[in-house]
Amino acid sequence: MPLTRLTIDTTAEARRNWEAFGWPEAAPGVEALTSVIRSAQLMRQRAEEFLKPFGISFPRYELLAVLMFSRSGAMPMTKASARLHLPAASVTHSVAQLEKSGLVERRPDPKDGRGTLVSITDQGIALVSAATPELNRYFQALGLDAAELEQLKALLNKVRRVHGDVVEGS
Repeated sequence: MPLTRLTIDTTAEARRNWEAFGWPEAAPGVEALTSVIRSAQLMRQRAEEFLKPFGISFPRYELLAVLMFSRSGAMPMTKASARLHLPAASVTHSVAQLEKSGLVERRPDPKDGRGTLVSITDQGIALVSAATPELNRYFQALGLDAAELEQLKALLNKVRRVHGDVVEGS
């Protein structure tokens, strides 16, 4: 679903509102958060445009890629949910749709009698292999140069670390 084109800078507006309502010390934080959220929306929308010819959404592509990158091409649904930072219900829905398209298969997890493994099929590997070069074109054109991307990553890693996330090198 395409995002609405905005006529105002909503992140600056959020900051002005926070300041106007007497919270000037929190205003930079709300502006930063809304800017990160809006940037993520815009980046995901653009990634979706690159994937459209392949008939797959970015979250479903990402699930297929995670499976393809795994050692065995399969993983428990709970692990896929954790890796993708998605609720289990969202992963279950995506898996059901990918399964209908023949891109993944589900089977009982031999290590966990109650669990389910999801595995990528040859058709799923072919789709990821075809779509990835196109998506990589977008990843190389995010609007920031290599040094800026490293700065952005470092700043976001700092935020993640402060919030208790696991960050390599910490």
